[in-house]
Amino acid sequence: MAFDAGGGESGAMSVLIIGSGFSGLGLAVRLKQAGIEDFEILERADSVGGTWRDNRYPGCACDVQSHLYSFSFEQNPEWTRMFAQQPEIERYLQGVADKYGLLGHTRFGANVVAARYDETHALWRVETADGRRFSGRVLVSGMGALSNPSIPKIPGLADFKGKLFHSAQWDHDYELAGKRVAVIGTGASAIQFVPQIVPKLAHLDLYQRTPPWIMPKPDRAISDGERRLFRVLPFTQKLMRAGLYAMLETRVLGFVVNPALMRLVQRTAERHLRRQVPDPALRARLTPSYTIGCKRVLISDDYFPALTQKHVDVISDQVTEVRADAVVTADGTAREVDAIILGTGFTVQDPIPRGAIFGRGARDLWDRWNEKGVEAYLGASVHGFPNFFMLMGPNTGLGHTSQVFMIESHIAYVMDCIRQMRAKQLRAVDVRAEVQQQFNDKLQNSVNAAIWNQGGCKSWYLDARGRNTTIWPGFTFVFRGKTRRFRLADYALEKTTSAARA
Repeated sequence: MAFDAGGGESGAMSVLIIGSGFSGLGLAVRLKQAGIEDFEILERADSVGGTWRDNRYPGCACDVQSHLYSFSFEQNPEWTRMFAQQPEIERYLQGVADKYGLLGHTRFGANVVAARYDETHALWRVETADGRRFSGRVLVSGMGALSNPSIPKIPGLADFKGKLFHSAQWDHDYELAGKRVAVIGTGASAIQFVPQIVPKLAHLDLYQRTPPWIMPKPDRAISDGERRLFRVLPFTQKLMRAGLYAMLETRVLGFVVNPALMRLVQRTAERHLRRQVPDPALRARLTPSYTIGCKRVLISDDYFPALTQKHVDVISDQVTEVRADAVVTADGTAREVDAIILGTGFTVQDPIPRGAIFGRGARDLWDRWNEKGVEAYLGASVHGFPNFFMLMGPNTGLGHTSQVFMIESHIAYVMDCIRQMRAKQLRAVDVRAEVQQQFNDKLQNSVNAAIWNQGGCKSWYLDARGRNTTIWPGFTFVFRGKTRRFRLADYALEKTTSAARA
């Protein structure tokens, strides 16, 4: 059941997959289940897991319930908490790779530096940093948005003489006990690791540009009895998953349908802040000025209490400079520190760098996006880049539920494309420019009216033009409906010639 690579080239794969996180592994499983064995996963690290392998900072955990943040085809009855922590999610992904025999298809240490579309043979030619070369009919990017750390351009940062690292590159060998530490950034990672390190430190300076809205975290341990029930009666876990999905999907009503509803949610966050921070001055610094939902809504029960400790200072003045042993703010104050930890997020608005993906006419995808903005058709296809698909591409991010649901929707779309290419002897499919344009015009009209654009904030959801290139503005079941079938009419098709088949 091999997928014809065409071009008379031995060694060319049906499918090349970049990355071995949820996206890459999920697609690989579906390929195996379809009887397609000629695929390879190109993974830059030495083990699978993607984001959940790389992010190992203290307290790292998912902010979506475990039973929903997992593959529908591979439910895990052994989750120990409602919100799984990083080691458990990494083990889950490793287990998926082992169970479905994916490690034999994975090329580790394969850091992709360039992928070029060969128009003559309708193949993708991929080069890795160590000089290896791969060819495939279909190229799929499973590179997650939360994989490349964003390092702020602060004058003097590179000259800091103390310890400096990003939360996604945590140095577990560095002993924090008794140290004076500066944390720059107060996003999703910081609110998890700050409570874990505060008890160890002599002093913490927390540099906050914009305070986040934080909701209570409904986390708890999952009992032995519950896990036994899920093992013996798997449908009970499916029911829980369905209930969680339905509950979280109602959040779209506030995010998109009627953003005014978010003010009701905001009251819960305000009560949470009042209960946990009695000092009115500190509470004022921690109160956002924008409507909840405009930026990512965070959940935590221990972040605010950590900030009330006497050896913690929350600083809202802008960081203007880093000296050899100190962080300097706009008011001229220099605060000496032993270490700086960056909680500054990821390069979400620059998902694929210049020089990485080249389509028809050797056109760089980065140049295409730099000219028009980051966009794709259904978050998957870009005109001029035949047989290239992205999982979790532009405008498929979520602010309300599990990203794994979107990943599986994209996987189904790519699999249907592969089936139809095989059945109809197609060697190339390229989304039509007008189809991509119409889709994105409609999408931007929807997202412009949603809370992420109307809530009064600037977030990493928006690019430099103020255009939201990150979030899917609607219900996830609508997205699943749009990606259930691969519509050939949306694409320019190139048939396999009889010579190529021979």
